[in-house]
Amino acid sequence: MKKIQHVIIVILSIVLHSCGGGGADPVEEDTSPGKASLVFPANNEECNTGTSVSATLSKVNFQWNTGANTSSSQVVVKNLLTKAETKKISASNQVIFKLLKNTPYKWWVISRTTESTETAKSAEWKFYNSGEGITTYAPFPAELVAPSNGVLVTGTVTTLEWKGSDVDDDIVSYEVFFGTVNPPTNSLKTVTAPIHKIENVAVTTNTYYWKVITKDGEGNTSTSELFEFKVN
Repeated sequence: MKKIQHVIIVILSIVLHSCGGGGADPVEEDTSPGKASLVFPANNEECNTGTSVSATLSKVNFQWNTGANTSSSQVVVKNLLTKAETKKISASNQVIFKLLKNTPYKWWVISRTTESTETAKSAEWKFYNSGEGITTYAPFPAELVAPSNGVLVTGTVTTLEWKGSDVDDDIVSYEVFFGTVNPPTNSLKTVTAPIHKIENVAVTTNTYYWKVITKDGEGNTSTSELFEFKVN
């Protein structure tokens, strides 16, 4: 009798196991939002299709391709002269901003979802919001690359590196201001484009500040953000 009971138990365990008792764990669905791909205003170009509001303002319709799993998009537009940021939330893939004419801007999109606290940031694009009768544009403020803002540097020399761009593509030079005074008043060196770095800059234990002034062929200039770094 015991043998029969044992056989029945073995058979039942085999049946239960074959019915899914040992199946693989279900795969969790990825609910994190995907990065948006920017469409308009185009990168490093003049935006002249806005609707004029006044002598100083125009409306610009920002457009992008929404990333996967996105419930809403936060669009950030930064004035590259004043560094001021304006933000708007959109449930679609476009939104209108009222912007100053004859002014360089940067913009990006942050994707959000109701399924998660995660966000995804798109690439950053620069553009020049044009005005009537403008035939030449100031270059975009240089983007400082290295040393990055707030970084700690070791050694006795460093390299200052940046990126430059211009709607007219006529940048002629970069003047680099560097020193321990905030803001720096010492002109370290002026280099001709397309050179975009200065190597073997002597440093000692201190806090340093630097910025870059970009000049184009028409005499237009723009000033980068101010970065600082420490040397130990």
